Amino acid sequence: MLELRPGCECCDRDLPGDSADAHICSFECTFCSDCAEQVLHGRCPNCGGELVPRPRRPLEKLAANPASTQRVLKAAGCQG
Repeated sequence: MLELRPGCECCDRDLPGDSADAHICSFECTFCSDCAEQVLHGRCPNCGGELVPRPRRPLEKLAANPASTQRVLKAAGCQG
């Protein structure tokens, strides 16, 4: 099951489990749409992998299977 990390690793924007604005790589590094598209140009700065829209977990499933609460933030932000 995906972790559904709660925020963008670049700008720390909130990304709830049902957010349509989250993008992930195959390692689940998580970024908001703005950072993924405008800053990172679709590539993960951690692994170089493709960033794709993160699947959304339906609200009724989030109650029993909540998103992660552990935030990951790149100390220096992201460089494109």
